[in-house]
Amino acid sequence: MLNPADIFGDLDEMGLTRWREVLMPLVMERMADNAHGNLASWKSIIAGLPAAGNEWAPQDRDAVLIADGEISNEEAGRIRTLLQGLVPWRKGPFDIYGIHLDTEWRSDMKWQRIRHSISPLQGRNVLDVGCGNGYYAFRMKLAGAARVIGIDPTVLFVCQFLALKKLSGATAIHVLPLRSNELPAESRSFDTTFSMGVLYHQRDPARHLAELRNSLRPGGELVLETLVIPGDSATVLEPEDRYARMRNVWHIPSIPALESWLRDAGLKNIQLVDVSRTTVDEQRSTQWMPFESLAESLDPEDSSLTIEGLPAPLRAVFTCAAT
Repeated sequence: MLNPADIFGDLDEMGLTRWREVLMPLVMERMADNAHGNLASWKSIIAGLPAAGNEWAPQDRDAVLIADGEISNEEAGRIRTLLQGLVPWRKGPFDIYGIHLDTEWRSDMKWQRIRHSISPLQGRNVLDVGCGNGYYAFRMKLAGAARVIGIDPTVLFVCQFLALKKLSGATAIHVLPLRSNELPAESRSFDTTFSMGVLYHQRDPARHLAELRNSLRPGGELVLETLVIPGDSATVLEPEDRYARMRNVWHIPSIPALESWLRDAGLKNIQLVDVSRTTVDEQRSTQWMPFESLAESLDPEDSSLTIEGLPAPLRAVFTCAAT
């Protein structure tokens, strides 16, 4: 499970020793067996997985290679069954001893769209906010990041990451059960901070952008991916109830409105690097996420609209620098 000495050793090397006192109680409380009704079961699944014999050797391919080598069909079946006990798997895909873990999101498609538009990650300390199961953390390490700290409040996703980390033997990658507003203010320690698919879930987007900016050293880079809608600088969609069947979508700005938000947050060198319509090729149901997905969230007669009659998901990626 979580190894506090490993986690905080990396944070100490980043000059974030004070995080230990603030964050350790939160992390340990949220990973206690009684913190979630399924947590003891998820921990048992992780305990049943084999630990890597060697440190992770990343390879540049669509599915992140977590573990490779010759194992028996029986052992492969046992590992598959254990991992299926951690459904739904949202971000991926992963390859594990020949098991293709086909997640809801083809997250590799998003990574390919942005990887050449961001500053090189070689040697950087990276924060990934709302990281899910850590798929992008593995990608960031593959790109040469020195350390990757992911945070996500969903304990199941943290457990999925811990399973992947145990299988892989990866080092200097961590996912903690935290929200961005729980990090000590004015850390100013990360070289790159990612926030992908998080902003529209925030009741106060200005506060979230300020938190992201405050995580970065002066000149550090923010990579922001979020839902947007067509419109001018005054256009912001605030769904009354649901958006694409999601309850917790509060604000979807136009691209010009989001640019203004970024400037107000103290960010500069703002660059729009990608705008893409989300399709059912990128987000869909699979055996590893066997519930309703994007197809059920769109108008069956007009895929340019959500089931609620709102503009269908359009996502933009910005890069910008902290002042």
